[in-house]
Amino acid sequence: MVHTPLIGILGGGQLGRMTALAAIRMGLRVRFLVPRPSGPAEGLGEVIVGDWKDPAVLRRFAEGCPVVTVESEWAPADVLEPVLPEGTSLWPKAETVRIIRDKGRQKRVLAEAGLPLPDFACCTTLEEALAAAERFGYPVMLKRYRGSYDGYGNFTARSPEALKTGWAQLAQEDGLLVEAWAPFVRELAVLVARSPSGEEVIYPVVYTKQEDHRCYLVQAPAAIDPAVAEEARRVARAAVEAVDGIGITAVELFELADGRILINELAPRPHNTGHYTIEGCYTSQFENHVRAVLDWPLGSPELREPVAVMVNILGRRSSDRIDLRGLPEALRVPGVAVHLYGKMQVRPGRKMGHVTATGSDPEEVRRRAETAADLIARYL
Repeated sequence: MVHTPLIGILGGGQLGRMTALAAIRMGLRVRFLVPRPSGPAEGLGEVIVGDWKDPAVLRRFAEGCPVVTVESEWAPADVLEPVLPEGTSLWPKAETVRIIRDKGRQKRVLAEAGLPLPDFACCTTLEEALAAAERFGYPVMLKRYRGSYDGYGNFTARSPEALKTGWAQLAQEDGLLVEAWAPFVRELAVLVARSPSGEEVIYPVVYTKQEDHRCYLVQAPAAIDPAVAEEARRVARAAVEAVDGIGITAVELFELADGRILINELAPRPHNTGHYTIEGCYTSQFENHVRAVLDWPLGSPELREPVAVMVNILGRRSSDRIDLRGLPEALRVPGVAVHLYGKMQVRPGRKMGHVTATGSDPEEVRRRAETAADLIARYL
């Protein structure tokens, strides 16, 4: 009798969907736990809808799974860990998720490890925040400690008056994070896959283009000096070790004009900056995440072709109706791969899917990816 491992995934959005697709391709079974019905997870395995903060629900969900992983840092890994059934592992560990989930704690852990960061202050009062901004000089970034993503929970303050507005919008009971503005020339990202036994692979350094605080485009590899790329890989690897990341950990970085690298933030799971790896690399971030949490041998992160470009398909209106009339036209663009996430509602700025193109000429590859993405997004 063949034993087929059952992978538990806490969460059912697009990251869980693409992780499940990678697991299913390898013949594995998948079980999701979601707090409400989730379009992206439908049809990809067993979907349990329930209170994912209830220890009893979590324990029943994890029964029979040799490993459970999280789709995002907001998943209740800390509630699950104490009630894990015997023989079930949780990767990444709840402590890793706790560190990364709270931006203030994440910054402190990375700083204690001696890693390069923008100046920051964890402020409990508006007066402390104003004093920190005065020390750093305006503009400053205000960041909510918990619950911020894709630009939600961030605020750029260019004056004390703006800072007061941002504080009123974002501050939680323990305040917020004030961060010095990083005068970066470009934003970069690195994915690190790491298994419990210590095997590790590092993906190419990529360039990320942000629009309205959301990732618009990723180009692999980043067109940067090899010495800068090597430093980015070194910093990323050290950051993942500092938080004891297992599975895929994404490290977002700033490159400064003098070539220095600063850490922006971490994510303890597959990441938007790694979606290009599905077509672009010999082993996608999702497959290596599954391999890593199972403590199986990791696959090659090398690019299949010289260049890969991923462009997000973002919603442009609010509707319960998903209009895909642009999809056939997008599929006429040569050499592109379209990924739609099966979401049931569209909202402005919401990630509805992505397009990846590969080739040898960065400009030509980018043009194809952007063209196909726009053909779909114009109706969303």
